[in-house]
Amino acid sequence: MNRIPAHTVEDAPHASRPFLQAIAQSSPTGRPLNVHAQMAHAPAVLAAYASLRAVISEHGTFDPKVGWALNLATAGVVGNEYMIGVASRFSRASGWTEAQITALRTGASTGDASIDALTRVVREATANSGNVSEATWKAAQQAGWSDEQLTEAFAFLGLTVFSGYFLNFAQTDADI
Repeated sequence: MNRIPAHTVEDAPHASRPFLQAIAQSSPTGRPLNVHAQMAHAPAVLAAYASLRAVISEHGTFDPKVGWALNLATAGVVGNEYMIGVASRFSRASGWTEAQITALRTGASTGDASIDALTRVVREATANSGNVSEATWKAAQQAGWSDEQLTEAFAFLGLTVFSGYFLNFAQTDADI
């Protein structure tokens, strides 16, 4: 049951409308998802979310397949089914198999040691308020991830935690 009112582009607060319109244009449904429609109730929330997405899109170096692996691994720890559903859908579209999607969500092996090492970093950070053990960090470096890439992974963690926590906070009804 939605705790926060959901808006359309037309009835959203004025400051939210440009963000909601841009989100609708890139949405798989052609309209804002319930999460975005609720975020629009407070323009600062929707602007923060849209800004994180835009910064990752503009400055991120990971290909979409890696990005969705990071989102899904984080969503699995946050534990919001809506976020897991969205991340699973986009992970599937970016080339992950059903078995790999399950592995990314649960922390099991995907069969790709490099991805497993990177997703262990974000899973551990999500579960431990950003803290990652030295062993997990070093394992990711040994798997070929640079410090820059490990740092960038935090942006995906941040976006997913922001979204997942909002979904929990707002008690958003699933629509995807």
